[in-house]
Amino acid sequence: MRILTPLLGILFIALLTACDRSGFPPIKTDPYPVAKKVDSSNVYFGTRVEDPYRWLEDDNSLETLEWVKAENKVTDHYLEQIPFRDKIRSRLQELWDFPKYGVPFRKGEYIFFSKNDGMQNQSVIYIQKGEEGTPEVFLDPNTLSKDGTVALRGFSVNKSARYAAYSVAHSGSDWNEIFIMDIETRKRLPDHLKWVKFSSMAWHGNGFYYSRYAAPRDGKIFSAKNEYHMVYYHTVGTPQSQDKLIFKSEGYPQRTHYAQTTDDERFLIIYQAEGTSGSALYVRDLNKSGSRLKQVVRDYDYEYSVIDNVDNQLLILTTRGAPKWHLVKMNLRDPRPEKWQTIIPENKNVLKRAVLIGGKIAASYMEDVKSTVRLFNMDGSPAGVMELPGIGTVGSIRGSKDKEIAFYSFSSFTFPTTIYRYDVSGNSSTVYHQPELNFRTEDYETRQVFYTSKDGTKIPMFIVHKKGLKLDGNNPTLLYGYGGFNISITPRFSVVNLVLLENGFVYAVPNIRGGGEYGEAWHKAGIKMNKQNVFDDFIAAAEYLIKEKYTSPQKLAIYGRSNGGLLVGACLTQRPDLFKAAIPAVGVLDMLRYHKFTIGWAWASDYGRSDDSREMFAYLYGYSPLHNIKPGTHYPATLITTADHDDRVVPAHSFKFAATLQEAQGGDAPVLIRIETKAGHGAGKPTAKVIDEYTDMWSFIMYQLQVKP
Repeated sequence: MRILTPLLGILFIALLTACDRSGFPPIKTDPYPVAKKVDSSNVYFGTRVEDPYRWLEDDNSLETLEWVKAENKVTDHYLEQIPFRDKIRSRLQELWDFPKYGVPFRKGEYIFFSKNDGMQNQSVIYIQKGEEGTPEVFLDPNTLSKDGTVALRGFSVNKSARYAAYSVAHSGSDWNEIFIMDIETRKRLPDHLKWVKFSSMAWHGNGFYYSRYAAPRDGKIFSAKNEYHMVYYHTVGTPQSQDKLIFKSEGYPQRTHYAQTTDDERFLIIYQAEGTSGSALYVRDLNKSGSRLKQVVRDYDYEYSVIDNVDNQLLILTTRGAPKWHLVKMNLRDPRPEKWQTIIPENKNVLKRAVLIGGKIAASYMEDVKSTVRLFNMDGSPAGVMELPGIGTVGSIRGSKDKEIAFYSFSSFTFPTTIYRYDVSGNSSTVYHQPELNFRTEDYETRQVFYTSKDGTKIPMFIVHKKGLKLDGNNPTLLYGYGGFNISITPRFSVVNLVLLENGFVYAVPNIRGGGEYGEAWHKAGIKMNKQNVFDDFIAAAEYLIKEKYTSPQKLAIYGRSNGGLLVGACLTQRPDLFKAAIPAVGVLDMLRYHKFTIGWAWASDYGRSDDSREMFAYLYGYSPLHNIKPGTHYPATLITTADHDDRVVPAHSFKFAATLQEAQGGDAPVLIRIETKAGHGAGKPTAKVIDEYTDMWSFIMYQLQVKP
């Protein structure tokens, strides 16, 4: 035994070294809080479904608050033991600290734009007279709260540039409040509008149209179902109690309404939707005294976006008769679809947006998920191609139909968002604002591949990494996806991803079905009874990366937010063997009850509902992440994230999923939930909180994948 003991010790040390090649100290997860189980269930078409953690849906109860506090304590203790967490935070702060500009727009003699000096919690609105004027601070949201949790959500200037209306949100909530400033004096007026949600500020005369709900019940502000969306008109200088109700769908509580006015303020357009895709259309000629709203589109089967008017005709971007969109002209004297005139016909690429600038139509297309911009004359005849800086994504193009100077943004995965000044007459772009980063973007490359999904469909995927990458199956990889609601995931710059890239990560983004990358057919191939295609596409992306030796299951993490949180939740429950770590962020995870909270009912156009039919229930039940957790399964290390003010995807989804997964985990990998305070679904989150969140997420992923920064 004396001879064997030293040998066993050496072998033991060797085994430890093999398991912990980076020398990371082991972290033991604290015991999870005990979540009580209640006798709660629902019967769906004869099938009883237990819901033992339904009490966590009440985010105001003392029991829930205590559970949240206990879960955060476990998570905080785990994360604070990661030895390089502070190093990640410091590097994120270094990378983040550079000026960031928004795309300027012109109103009257003024130009407005947003700018963040670097580490400001919220971007500031600036104003200047013409292009040669000196920029001055017009509105600084950072002065509205000490911690930066009051965020600017909307900013709109009236045609004469006399007034600016702006909306703010507190702690990330979708609830907005609207205020008005006098542009000349730079002073805020007494006007104060409340209970605004999913709204524009559409100016006409001495006021604007906006959308709101009735005040919610006390204690249910962040969870009660949102119903009876109304359009009001507010006159500057009057109290909200005097606002005039313009539109409401009597008898149809689950319809939303969005108001728009044309640039000349002649026409009021109201979009009426029953979900997240498709809308009816109402129009009113505001120049005619006593005119009423006229419904010009009655069904909800297609998308519409009014670009502007040409005299008595509307230019409309639509999917009606063109799944990849086309631009048509509607004569309001006879608005029947068969009378519409096609201005820009559908082609093989998706027409994403069209704007009028300098007497031309700038049409932005997606060509295999990359931006191209073509110019057309007002009659639809070709007028050239806008030369872009490279392969990437054109953001908003902002200009006027009577001005030859416009502005636009351009970015890609490794090309920081840059603002360009565009001269329509010369078809030329010049850099207006270009950021300088503490990062060598030229050391990285992006390639696009096409892989085969389960049913044989070819799926495009962007892969970003350092030049000279070795395909040895040992590269840490983050696979990100969304796959829903006709949203396209195009090449865009993200500061937070730079930390991963410089530490040898592969960053992969598959353009899975459910999005809008190839038009409405691509979207519909990933909704309702086709939703499994989305998960199959994502799983196939992971398998491709492993097969081509970019990575391995021990080096692969997955991440997605909102509908992407659903994607990650479904994939980690369907293929737990495929991933080492997973981050389902602010995810839709209970597919049987999602429609019972806030605006969740509107997502049924993509998901279907558990009470629709026996078949729809069975399909949702078959993939709902919450309901497909199997006790004793070895699930990957999981960090669930949500926020206490998320009234888009209520935190109950994440609460119930975390409690269930913690109980079921059959392996040693941690299952943690990070519950942010004074934050919502993500929009408007202050810089400090964004850096905190990504510090924790990237530290968690790097620790699980054994990457030492």
